[in-house]
Amino acid sequence: MTTQDGLARLFYGVGLALMIGWILVIGRTIFLPIFMSIIVAYVVLGLAELIGRVPGFEGIPASLRYAFAIVVSLGLMALIVWLIVQNATQVSTLVPVYQDQLLALVQRGAVAVGLDDEPSWQSLRRDLVGHMNLHRVVLGSVVSVASIIGTFAVILIYAAFILSEQKSFSNKIARLSDQPAKVTQIRELIRDVNRRIGTYLVIKSLINIALGVASYVIMLVHGIEFAGFWAILIGLLNYIPYFGGIVGVALPCFLVLLEHGEIWPVIAFILIMSIPQVALGNFIEPRLMGNSLNVSPFVILVSLAVWTSLWGIVGAILAVPIMAILVIILSEIDATRPIAVLLSKDGSLN
Repeated sequence: MTTQDGLARLFYGVGLALMIGWILVIGRTIFLPIFMSIIVAYVVLGLAELIGRVPGFEGIPASLRYAFAIVVSLGLMALIVWLIVQNATQVSTLVPVYQDQLLALVQRGAVAVGLDDEPSWQSLRRDLVGHMNLHRVVLGSVVSVASIIGTFAVILIYAAFILSEQKSFSNKIARLSDQPAKVTQIRELIRDVNRRIGTYLVIKSLINIALGVASYVIMLVHGIEFAGFWAILIGLLNYIPYFGGIVGVALPCFLVLLEHGEIWPVIAFILIMSIPQVALGNFIEPRLMGNSLNVSPFVILVSLAVWTSLWGIVGAILAVPIMAILVIILSEIDATRPIAVLLSKDGSLN
């Protein structure tokens, strides 16, 4: 291959990437439910497989395990959606109170540093903080939350069709090619993707549930309002690598700051809230997860930035599974295998 051919391939590759990115942005309302339904299907199938590995449950028929996994998964998702909608409405009614507490906190901080006597501070407080309408911002978010119900219904419909076609999918793969070697390669590829992504999603979901429960108990003891709502957000945000846990803990910490107006109670609360985060994220999760995902941390960070810019918070949640699938697929193609090596965690593609 000449240098000119290499430059042409690079040019076409960049153009194709930009085209795909543009399609993903303008078609996010179509693609997001599809991707989320695939994630739901992975969680259901992975949970059913996990149940079969539990001692004493090996003899349960697969149909019963799948039925139980579907009921548990859909029940949890419906509960989460219901709690978000209910609590978000109540939180919006208390936003004016939070805004007054924020203004009082800012005022005390200004007095402490000697800025309250300056005319510039008075105008700054009046023009920026005084005109801040948090109620309007949160109310707009609550209105958008109402659309979650419709999106949730679409995701369930898609996931139901995906699960219903699981049995016929094997026959479709067998008819993709007349060469048995290629069919075997495709089946091994799909099996590898299902094993790694399924293991990651199920274990990550169980860890996030444990984190949400532990956070709920801590916030309940500290008297945090809407502890269940914040616990759900902490569990959901923990799907986002690196930053999700920090953002999840920061939200209730902000309420503690507004309530006490002092830094030491906030520091103590942060330290207590960090205990389950550190224990689950640094000790338990690596033990359970193992090498289910073979993706470089830097690649995950870049993927997080890309998918967040494309699809927002949902894109951040999907960034790791999408990147892991991409690495597995690239590793099975001879022409793109070097790219998979560079994207992998340690250069090993086994």
